[in-house]
Amino acid sequence: MTPARFIRTQLPLTPLPDLPGVSLHLAAPASGLSRLTTATPYWAYVWAGGMALARYIRDHPDCVAGRRVLDLGAGSGLVGIVAAQAGARVQSAERDPLGRTAIRLNARANGVRLSVLRRDVLAKVPPYIDLILAGDVFYDAALVAPMLDILTGAQARGVDCLIGDPGRRDLPLHRLSPVARYQVRDFGQSRPVTGTVFTLRSPL
Repeated sequence: MTPARFIRTQLPLTPLPDLPGVSLHLAAPASGLSRLTTATPYWAYVWAGGMALARYIRDHPDCVAGRRVLDLGAGSGLVGIVAAQAGARVQSAERDPLGRTAIRLNARANGVRLSVLRRDVLAKVPPYIDLILAGDVFYDAALVAPMLDILTGAQARGVDCLIGDPGRRDLPLHRLSPVARYQVRDFGQSRPVTGTVFTLRSPL
């Protein structure tokens, strides 16, 4: 069975209650993801930072409409899908090849077009980007410095940055300014958490 067929058949297309009009292929207890991958399938779940960003875009579609957007660390593709629904031209960057497959399937299921990048944007951000959307990218201490380098370099070229995160331990708060907060679901949490949307401060 191909990865695409596995995702279509084993990960049911699930409507998101907090985002009417959006459905994703998400893992369920009976999905049997271990038959597909031994790596952690971050793309198979909805995470709080991405949901907060998606909610913010839904509330403020003008922040993305008509703009060239990079969905960084795209996972399931949720943020890019909502941005595309709001009129953005979206490129989705996801390192996991299974995640890239899921993004294509999720975009098709939601009736939007976006580009899924194959190259590693940690090495170089694509040119001609107006806005970077980065949900849940600071989940590991080892990623903080390279992610900040990417975002800071893009900002220096005039690219705007929006970051979504529920306040994880390694979040570089000294470089972030909050603009909105949402009560959202996070994978592995039984109760809603506060997902915050931030802009990136310029380095001192």
